[in-house]
Amino acid sequence: MAGKKRKGTPATAAAAPLRRAALDDDMVSSDLSAKILREALKQQKEILQEEEDDHPTPFSAVSSAPPPRLEEEDDDDDDVDGFDGFSDTQSRCDDAVPEIDEEDERVLAAFMQDGAAPQLTLADLIIQKIKEKDADVTSEARPVPKLDSSIIDLYKGVGKLLSRYTSGKVPKAFKHIPALELWEDVLYLTEPENWSPNAMYQATRIFSSNMNSKKARRFYNLVLLPRVREDIRKNKRLHFALYQALKKSLYKPAAFFKGILFPLCQSGTCTLREAVIIGSIIEKVTIPSLHSSAALMKLAEMDYCGTTSYFIKLFLDKKYALPYRVLDAVVAHFMRFLADERVMPVIWHQSLLAFVQRYKNELEKKDKENLERLMQHQKHYLVTPEIRRELKNSRNRGEKEDDLMSIYILEQSILAIDGIFVCIQDEQIPSPLIML
Repeated sequence: MAGKKRKGTPATAAAAPLRRAALDDDMVSSDLSAKILREALKQQKEILQEEEDDHPTPFSAVSSAPPPRLEEEDDDDDDVDGFDGFSDTQSRCDDAVPEIDEEDERVLAAFMQDGAAPQLTLADLIIQKIKEKDADVTSEARPVPKLDSSIIDLYKGVGKLLSRYTSGKVPKAFKHIPALELWEDVLYLTEPENWSPNAMYQATRIFSSNMNSKKARRFYNLVLLPRVREDIRKNKRLHFALYQALKKSLYKPAAFFKGILFPLCQSGTCTLREAVIIGSIIEKVTIPSLHSSAALMKLAEMDYCGTTSYFIKLFLDKKYALPYRVLDAVVAHFMRFLADERVMPVIWHQSLLAFVQRYKNELEKKDKENLERLMQHQKHYLVTPEIRRELKNSRNRGEKEDDLMSIYILEQSILAIDGIFVCIQDEQIPSPLIML
């Protein structure tokens, strides 16, 4: 038995050279841009090895291992290259968001911050870094980071391709960017502000899948958010590809909140149109409850902008079980307006109503008393009565439903007794007490 040969061994051995030959053929037929990238990286490493050991190596982080598995099954490289683009009927996301009332826009605009700083882009950040290192750089031309000339030429060419990209394969050199140490500098060379909408969608797929949450947040904040806001400002709507890019970015919730939602609200310039469009994505996509709780708490604690109430209402309407700490933060958020002399917008009252409707039985008695004081100061003729009704028909935090029923029965009994006394005083019915 020991000397018996296994069947199929010769065939397997004969097939091995064929497989190696096939692999070699695949390597020879790889895209030209990938070849240029490998040569450029090799040259860059040789140059940097001659420098001091304490100097950082910009491209040392390029991984020879295959890219990590993506979160969504439809986001692998094959599907990225097989992207067919979006049809003309999908060019705008009109059907994805509700109509926006101009009067509501005008009211909420009054709550925007005056003199807010403009949206920071990747180009602004890189140019600022370059000027800090080199005082001789002028603002007339677009400065270039100090990288190898072959790298600069390669990614400038990639940027030109992305500016007119509609569908099909994405340059392989572009897919390597998430693995680079100086990925922001390299990405800047491609001029993201000039990418086509479809290229932005593809870039979001690649970066959200192959970057950790911290890097993805930077991409969302410096590249995706400025482009989305600019498109909404120019066209009063959002291109469908950019809308889909936002949906894709939400697959990393923490990066989405820290890179898009929070900066948008903290800017003090978020318009109702922006809130409705971005909010429609939050409304449709399932978000883990812990991430939603953290986002709601952060929104409740930050400085108020009119559209903040819109986002708060969206998270409340998801009806997640929220920790008491988050509920207390939301109560404190509303109580901040107790002494506010401004007339709050309708969406503020609606968000308070949504909060009370969803979580009235989880509020403490003192919270309900405080909210009652608040409603004496901030009133809406339609919404405020509904809030009062919800609070009245609720139990306090820690009480059981049986306790609420007992209180209800007691209240009804008291009302019945009061009614009897009233009837006695009005002599509408006979009473044994009168007869005595």
